[in-house]
Amino acid sequence: MTMTSEPSTAPAVQAPAGAQRVLAAGAAADHEAHLRTFGPLPLRDPGALLDQLEASGLTGRGGAGFPAWRKLAATGAAAAGRRRGRAPLLIANGSEGEPLSWKDEVLLQNAPHLVIDGMLTAARTLGARNVLLYAGSGSLASVERAIGERADARGIEVVEAADSFIAGEASAVVNAIENDDPRPIDRTVRLSESGLRGRPTLVHNVETMAHLGLIARFGGAWFRSVGSPEDPGTRLITLSGDLPRTGVFEIATDATLDGVLRAGGLEPGSAAAALIGGYHGAWVPASSFGTPLTPSGLEPFGAQPGAGIVHVLSDRRCGLRATADIVEYLAGQTAGQCGPCMFGLPTLATRFTSLARGQAAEESAAELRRVSGLIVGRGACHHPDGTVRLIRSALDVFAHDVRAHATGRCTRRA
Repeated sequence: MTMTSEPSTAPAVQAPAGAQRVLAAGAAADHEAHLRTFGPLPLRDPGALLDQLEASGLTGRGGAGFPAWRKLAATGAAAAGRRRGRAPLLIANGSEGEPLSWKDEVLLQNAPHLVIDGMLTAARTLGARNVLLYAGSGSLASVERAIGERADARGIEVVEAADSFIAGEASAVVNAIENDDPRPIDRTVRLSESGLRGRPTLVHNVETMAHLGLIARFGGAWFRSVGSPEDPGTRLITLSGDLPRTGVFEIATDATLDGVLRAGGLEPGSAAAALIGGYHGAWVPASSFGTPLTPSGLEPFGAQPGAGIVHVLSDRRCGLRATADIVEYLAGQTAGQCGPCMFGLPTLATRFTSLARGQAAEESAAELRRVSGLIVGRGACHHPDGTVRLIRSALDVFAHDVRAHATGRCTRRA
């Protein structure tokens, strides 16, 4: 892939202030609006870019929360040891199989040029000749239109993502592109060492790429000027569930859960809990809505900021029933490659449905904990572990409901 560069001058605009950053250019921004808002993309020495990225503290916005600079550096180091012709590859991952997340689609529809900037910056830093963007069908038109607006992006290859829960996992992305099989691969070698076509491969979420495009312009210190010191900057969240206003919001990483819910118009005392991190996440009870959405703030609940999913459960809805529906869905979304997925998850789904219906509730709860202990850590991918995390969280947060269901009643109205 041959890429041309935009001018190497510093941006002639002021950096965005406050928490409105990656969406600062407005809705469906074209290239002209993008440049008015952010200025041209400067050329940076690869070493200097890595230094700024490390200083920024940017973590991946796809779910795992791994330091962005480390993945970039590891892929670059692996590529440096390869023979000629085995240049690294770069994949921007915009796949959202998670039903409760649509922030990547919103980002690609409204700020595709910022994602492209991050991709081009990372590609130059790596010396990558092949750059791919993997995204759902709802994002393809805006991405292709943006690529057509700029000469420096014409070599980016766009690949439509599969529509399944597990298709967004990094090894599943590589497997889908290479083998048309969007299932995770049980790997012993990291993608940064041997990924697509056996070459060192960097896979970053599209929101991570957008932040990288901003850091390339405005530096690491600017990025850290808002948010939590442990996980700086801003993140996109998808707010959904039982509240008046749902959608995608950009927030500072140190925002509290109740602050986010107020932005969605939630009335105090009207919610029972919120699911943080999506179907592989964990429940936070209403009594702890003052919790900051940081790794340390969410750790006591077994949750992580993850891909920025906040789903609200009304105090009129039963948390056990809501969780049973999710576990049943997850049991049907397996890769079918290992026993924990093929046999363990259906067992968990059946048991949780029994619990939600009040059928031998205490026995079902005990069996859920026992089977979860047999499954965790034994899957070919992280799907079983994520399902177990959700189940254990529900059993803890909705323990009162478990006891109520054991007596043949439910404390909720629906």
